[in-house]
Amino acid sequence: MSSLSAGLVSLLHSLVFRPVELSAFVWAYHHFNIITLPWNSPYTWCLTLTGVDFAYYWVHRFGHEVNIIWASHQTHHSSQDYNFTTALRQSAFQKYFSWVFYMPLALFLPPSIFLVHIQLNLLYQFWVHTEVVKSLGFLEYIICTPSHHRVHHGRNQYCIDKNYGGVLIIWDRIFGTFEAERPNEEIAYGLVHSLNSWSLLYTQFCHLKYILSRLTEVKSVFEGLGVLFKGPGWAPGKPRLGLPEDIPQVECPVEKYNVSIAMWHTVYVWSHFAVCILLYLILTSNTTRLSVFMIYIGLVFIVVSLTSFGAQYDNRWYAGWLECARCSAALLYLWITWSQLYLVYPSMALQTVLVLYLVSAIAWGVVSITQAAHKSLRGNIPKKYL
Repeated sequence: MSSLSAGLVSLLHSLVFRPVELSAFVWAYHHFNIITLPWNSPYTWCLTLTGVDFAYYWVHRFGHEVNIIWASHQTHHSSQDYNFTTALRQSAFQKYFSWVFYMPLALFLPPSIFLVHIQLNLLYQFWVHTEVVKSLGFLEYIICTPSHHRVHHGRNQYCIDKNYGGVLIIWDRIFGTFEAERPNEEIAYGLVHSLNSWSLLYTQFCHLKYILSRLTEVKSVFEGLGVLFKGPGWAPGKPRLGLPEDIPQVECPVEKYNVSIAMWHTVYVWSHFAVCILLYLILTSNTTRLSVFMIYIGLVFIVVSLTSFGAQYDNRWYAGWLECARCSAALLYLWITWSQLYLVYPSMALQTVLVLYLVSAIAWGVVSITQAAHKSLRGNIPKKYL
């Protein structure tokens, strides 16, 4: 749920902004292109595959070695599990940094071919997020494999800042950032300092908050620039990327953050998450018909929903109140727009969603009031009687 929530929120910007990388690339191509390569030539396709992956290597490397960019990329590394959903655990903001690295390709690559290959490059990286595939033999020397990428996601000392390649691993071998998986050492996944939370907003903003706190303590402008543009582990008097000995040792067996909730609660959260997916699909298919205000209302509702789901999984004290308010807001929206929605969507579907939110709002209101009353009662009873 945490990874899928991050993946969903990373897509929301496309509802109000054009794709940053494509828009910038088209602009640069029209203004600075010096060679026009035929889009249907196999040589153009091979050159684009190589060029896009080379640019991605540096996007990825800067994402780890420049603190302000790491503040967005760390979201992808925050999972303590390593599976296909980890691939979907994306930052909502990294794309606003990454487009710069692809601009030199506009000197000679057509935008249409660039668009295809930047998507293929991303799609390729989905399958390497798995512990199931062990070794691919001689292909380990050429392409990025699950074994290589497991190292990249590890927080063991030998794994830090290694294996940045997207499709090809040759860039890491050339630039000295390659590290092979050690079969006798268990890899612990996630951040060096684990988040210990399923909160969507905390996952996206925790490192930015940390950077801001460090900036309030700097003693000079140059030290402040170091905090922003040197590695996440840098501190005054240390190398640009910090000291390896500062990385905590991994303790085996690895303990993962986990807060258990009841099965009915899990079913509830996933049911409402499915509604959020449907809402996202409705928004994306009606961007030309909906007003900007209505699109923003939908975006805010999705973000609040995902935040509420994380609070429920974390068993936060305010989770019930937040969920009651969220469902009540959904009811209010349905009541205001019912006549319009009824003309577009099947009445049975609308009635089902209405009943779902009505029952949920009442249930969470009762639960929250009961818990608050129980807590107040316990607070008035002397400890010796508890």
